[in-house]
Amino acid sequence: MPPTLASLVHHSALKLTVLAGEDKLDTPVRWAHVSELADPVPWMDGGELLLITAMKIDAEDREAMRGYVRRLVRAGVVGLGFAVGVNYEHVPRALVEAAGEEGLPLLEVPRRTPFLAISKAVSAAIAADQYRAVTAGFEAQRELTRAALGTEGPTALLARLAAHLDGWAALYDTSGAVVAAAPEWAARRAARLGQDVERLRERPAPATAVVGSDPAEEGADRVELQSLGSGRRARGVLAVGTGAPLGTAERYAVQSAIALLTLTTERSRALQAAEQRLGAAVLRMLLAGEPDHARAVAGDLYGGLLDAPFRMLVAEAAAEPPADSAQGSGEPQREAAEPLGVLADALETAASRVAEAVLVVPDGARLIVLSSDGGAAVVACAEHARAVEARRGTKARPRDRSAAAPDDDLVVGLSAPAGTVAAAAAFRQAAQALSVARRRGRVLVEHEEVAAGSVLPLLADDAVRAFADGMLRALYDHDATGRGDLIASLRAWLSRHGQWDAAAADLGVHRHTLRYRMRRVEEILGRSLDDPDVRMELWLALKATSGGTE
Repeated sequence: MPPTLASLVHHSALKLTVLAGEDKLDTPVRWAHVSELADPVPWMDGGELLLITAMKIDAEDREAMRGYVRRLVRAGVVGLGFAVGVNYEHVPRALVEAAGEEGLPLLEVPRRTPFLAISKAVSAAIAADQYRAVTAGFEAQRELTRAALGTEGPTALLARLAAHLDGWAALYDTSGAVVAAAPEWAARRAARLGQDVERLRERPAPATAVVGSDPAEEGADRVELQSLGSGRRARGVLAVGTGAPLGTAERYAVQSAIALLTLTTERSRALQAAEQRLGAAVLRMLLAGEPDHARAVAGDLYGGLLDAPFRMLVAEAAAEPPADSAQGSGEPQREAAEPLGVLADALETAASRVAEAVLVVPDGARLIVLSSDGGAAVVACAEHARAVEARRGTKARPRDRSAAAPDDDLVVGLSAPAGTVAAAAAFRQAAQALSVARRRGRVLVEHEEVAAGSVLPLLADDAVRAFADGMLRALYDHDATGRGDLIASLRAWLSRHGQWDAAAADLGVHRHTLRYRMRRVEEILGRSLDDPDVRMELWLALKATSGGTE
């Protein structure tokens, strides 16, 4: 620990005597400084032991001494050393009283003790403390390095770090979830810092934050959060909790842990990039109908995934990635569109927690994922979609996209369960479901929803409505003149599959009247109602323009 006034008083060679401020002798001393100025405050940084002989002050003037001592205390001076036998044979009473009133430790320095001896003692103690801190820091670095290289990885590193700090430590992944903590009880404490971790992750790395507990809370601590990673986006967060601010040795240990965890993270990124390239090759083989070659290339990495039914997931970010996105800065490709990066992190984190294989392949503006049917990644995808829709406040995509959060601009399609021989079909299913999700303003649509539903909701598209309006416009214009009701007649006739009597009865007109109206429809449109394609197009046009898709 750094030198204190008490350690100087107990120094046998200095022979210092305490005249005031006995209750503040445990205050650390940053330096010993000699100044005979009447006002040395402008040259003080705080934490000094000021040494004087009172050459330029009237140490017997009570008012002058009260002002002098008050200025020293306000400047952060921790102690005053007065040399006797130079200008005064004894420390003046006025100075002793002023120091006592302000609580400033006052030390009597005997004539045979030079100020230089006190300065050397302070300097030597500071140097010894710094040496101990550096030595302890190097020892911590060695222990942390051995722990990081061991089989337990970050878990062992956090345990050693917590021991050095006499506190606790926790590691968060890119999603903000706690992946390791030491001691074990610290996981509960770390889990309560989710919002603070999220705010830190939103800042460019490296970033740090200090979180203080409620002093009234039992076991209150001081928590420092440190982001990990060398890129624009944090790759994780380290949290350390202690009962007091970190000292020099503890700070060395924390910085060593940050460096080791960052190196581990960067190495993981390189492996991740290689894994993505391998995954892309496996996916191409599956889509090309070569499952055997895909299995051979995947080996143990994805082999388990290809041996059981899987789901194909295709996701898109509806908005274009920002101009300063990570595509051109060496970041992994999936960070180009932030919503896709967030989704990929959520799926991979969920899969890693249960040791589940998942194949994540960035493909331009899309993200393609293979996950076990019913696995953790599929569940995480559904939960992520629900969270996005909840943030929107509605299942429909807001018209003002500037009001939506960046992570919310996401559309996902999910295939039905499939095997390796049907991978291409699963990809088409996922792409079709994604298209439906986009039309319906949904975040996630599964293929089963599309197959079990109606084709009519697919007509809820501006282009389809424009086509329908153009096709039926002449009939609407005819009816608007009051010369007949061709639209209603056409709808009734088509709904009765061309049965004249039934359709006429629905309309309450004679069948010859209905026949006349249908001939007028053919004349106006220039198309034959005997053509089944024309009937189909007219029926769908009527549905698209009459709210039949709702």
